[in-house]
Amino acid sequence: MRLISNGFLTTSLVAFTVLAMGPARAADLAAVSAVDAVTVYPDGASVTRVVTLDLPAGDNSAVLKDFPLTLDPASLRVEGEAGVKLTIGAIDAKPPRAAPPANLSELDKRIEALKDERVNLQGMIDAAIARRKFAERFAEASPAGIGDKGEARPIAEWRAAFAAVGEEVASADSTIRDAERKQRELDREIARLEQDRAQKPPSKMEVRIELSAAASTKATLRVTYSVRNARWAPLYDARLDTGAKDRKPALELVRRAEITQNTGEDWPNVALAVSTVRTARGGNAPDLKPLVVQYPQPPRPMSAGAMSDMAMQSVAPAPQRLLRGAAGGKNEEPAMEKAVEQQAAADVSGFQVVFRIPGRVSLGAGEGAKGLRVSSASIAPDLAVRAVPVIDPTAFLEASFKQTEDAPLLPGRVAIYRDGVFVGRGQMAAAAKDETVRLGFGADEKIKIERSVLKRNEGSAGLIVTTSKTDERSFKTTVRNGHDFPIRIAIEDQLPVSENEDIVVEMLPSTTAPSATNLRDKRGVLEWAYEAKPGEIKDINFAWRIRWPKDKSVVMTPSG
Repeated sequence: MRLISNGFLTTSLVAFTVLAMGPARAADLAAVSAVDAVTVYPDGASVTRVVTLDLPAGDNSAVLKDFPLTLDPASLRVEGEAGVKLTIGAIDAKPPRAAPPANLSELDKRIEALKDERVNLQGMIDAAIARRKFAERFAEASPAGIGDKGEARPIAEWRAAFAAVGEEVASADSTIRDAERKQRELDREIARLEQDRAQKPPSKMEVRIELSAAASTKATLRVTYSVRNARWAPLYDARLDTGAKDRKPALELVRRAEITQNTGEDWPNVALAVSTVRTARGGNAPDLKPLVVQYPQPPRPMSAGAMSDMAMQSVAPAPQRLLRGAAGGKNEEPAMEKAVEQQAAADVSGFQVVFRIPGRVSLGAGEGAKGLRVSSASIAPDLAVRAVPVIDPTAFLEASFKQTEDAPLLPGRVAIYRDGVFVGRGQMAAAAKDETVRLGFGADEKIKIERSVLKRNEGSAGLIVTTSKTDERSFKTTVRNGHDFPIRIAIEDQLPVSENEDIVVEMLPSTTAPSATNLRDKRGVLEWAYEAKPGEIKDINFAWRIRWPKDKSVVMTPSG
């Protein structure tokens, strides 16, 4: 507890605190709360509700029945202020008991009346069925044209008899249809009333807070708790202005937060923030188990049937793989100001970054993702054209820059714009402060690249007796700068890497000296980077040789 100068008392409870209660039971005070602030994490959220209530003197229990079922009871904490000394005691959270509806007796009477009405309709149906059967038997049993004494009747009387039977059957059928339709309507109404009568499972959590006030007072409580089923993911807009002869390139990098929540409660008009803390990973690093080295157990003998099944599986065809490709005038309008998008303020600490969204935000449960602008930065990037012609001769424009903000760049999707045109989507890699970030901005059609094989020779090496095999290859990559301005170009290629001392790899002297080896810590990846003049054509030569024992064979596969 902390007493402040204006006589108000502030108290905070992080764990459950049990007060020594007197023999008298505390009075229950029904109260309502409103969501005031939410901090969303990548795997959950922290919600703060505000409760205002008039407290009588003595011990009381504030009972709030509007909390979501998804809250974690262990995360509940309460703090507050009052005009007198106020002590916060135990906090309890549990689903409320299912209670029968208040108008239960009225529902029972209405259901009983509807069932009686249905019985009456069934009686009408039974009577109509009996009338129809009697008319049908009369038509079948009375011989046509025979009177009481066997004399023939006139044709007109036959017709009257036929009409009477038909009218009776039709009347009975109509009565049955009308009664059955009314019965269906009654059945639906009875089912609805019985559903209203049934006890419904709770849709909200009940939170009870024990309070003790020295005198009657008005108190304000803030209840904070954690919920799952909420998350945020970083999104980015990268807008590159490639510049011109008299204008340097510029990059605007916009951070966004995409927030979704299915917590079972709406967040109307709340103070919203997003944090980089991952709350679902727990507090401790995982435990390692002993790593045991032993000889493999001998295989168990298999039955003939099992061996036959394995043989059939080994010759079964493999599933096919799907390949995917990838003006001015006299009457000038008044000057208009460009609309600006609000963005968050960042609180950076040693272990987390919190972005606080300005103003108030509303986000309903289950209404889908909502994107909010977090921040933007204007960056002076370094432009280069990068290509990997061993895979694809296309030249791609790339912007690189050093991440200078304290808030790290988190991995997420990037919408790429080049000179105002949307050119696709990319992926932002995680980058801390002072790390270099590289973003691609689509193909540069004015840089032409061709890679050709000059030599490919597989043979043997040795003076008299052949002792080894060799594989020697050489390539030439031709690069042409079609721009009318200089631009930096980077070409990547790969030198095979050996992980066996018997396999020797060497780069041959005819190779144009690379500007970087083991690029970005990738073994064997080489880079030739240079400043290309307007219209310049440059050849890059690359040659290597592999040598290995003659009694063995080698394969080259990309590393994982």
